[in-house]
Amino acid sequence: MTEKFIPYCLPDITDAEIKEVVDTLESGWLAKGPKTIEFEEKFAEYVGAKYAVAMNSCTAALHIALIAAGVGPGDEVITTSMTFAASVNTILHVGATPVFVDIDADTGLIDVNKIEEKVTDKTKAIVPVHYAGQACDLDTIYKIADKYNLFISEDAAHAIYTEYKGKRIGYKPQGAVSYSFYATKNLATGEGGMLVTDNKEIADRARVLITHGMSKNAWNRYAKGGSWMYDIEEPGFKYNMFDLQAALGLTQLDRLDEMQYKREELAKIYIEELSEIKGLELQKVNNHTSKHAWHLFIIRVTEDFPLTRDQLIEYLAENNIGTSVHFIPVHMMTAYSSYKKNANLSETEGWFSEILSLPLYSTLNKNDVRYITKHIKSILKSSKVY
Repeated sequence: MTEKFIPYCLPDITDAEIKEVVDTLESGWLAKGPKTIEFEEKFAEYVGAKYAVAMNSCTAALHIALIAAGVGPGDEVITTSMTFAASVNTILHVGATPVFVDIDADTGLIDVNKIEEKVTDKTKAIVPVHYAGQACDLDTIYKIADKYNLFISEDAAHAIYTEYKGKRIGYKPQGAVSYSFYATKNLATGEGGMLVTDNKEIADRARVLITHGMSKNAWNRYAKGGSWMYDIEEPGFKYNMFDLQAALGLTQLDRLDEMQYKREELAKIYIEELSEIKGLELQKVNNHTSKHAWHLFIIRVTEDFPLTRDQLIEYLAENNIGTSVHFIPVHMMTAYSSYKKNANLSETEGWFSEILSLPLYSTLNKNDVRYITKHIKSILKSSKVY
């Protein structure tokens, strides 16, 4: 057994990030300032969108996207239960009702063939989740949206770097796309998020809403040439990003391809080592995901494996290997149980009962991954019962 604990996830922070943060501290700009504006511009260019609005979380971006689209009380929003609570919380925060669609049994992504049957005259939007770093079937989703005049708010918390049919998620979005820069994400600023859109009205309203509803140019009122005069255009929120976060984001964005290459190499080892083990199934990659962000590496522990999913988690922990589960379905949580109604979410619940996320991050090394896979394979030769 290794004496070193292999955590489930670690951020990839180098001297470059540290220098950028120190330079920002020395500049005197701690709140929203020039670094945030630069990060927005470079991120928009990276994904191929016209506008990017930096926020303090992906949750904020998802919330603002729905508000800017006019979603509110009495409306219904279609989404998946195989996601983090934020995807659903933001629907509830605007006063709308979440409507859950079951997942595809192979990928864990929303089953696009079951979306249209959930559309009613109250449906206002769809929130597809690019789960684990794969792309949802956007052509089908946008076809449904066009047919019923629905707004699309893509949850891309896992999908920085992901490409759908050769284009990055966020490329010329018809609705809005929200990203997460939380500490565990492929691009990490500790906390942080970004909303991108090609819709100027959504972008302009988002910029106002994230600073208490303050007029859009008021962020620089303390700088030379700025004005003390501002207006509150509508009651808003304190959702803006600030320059220390943006300083991290700019450096991480510069290094993103390098970090992604490392993730891809580690994912290849997992696939090579685990794909033929009886009782383990790997999350399948769909045909339209031309680049996978590999935010998560998910395995399914079926009844043919000697241990249950929970027993495998315990065994790996005993051998200094951290793991996680993504996710406990939202509809199984106390706060959301009433929204399941008569929905058939059997694939979601079955998926949850078997899934396990193995360590995957750019500072993990290949020997660590081989150590993990060796211990998983050793269970087949062990008589240990949990």
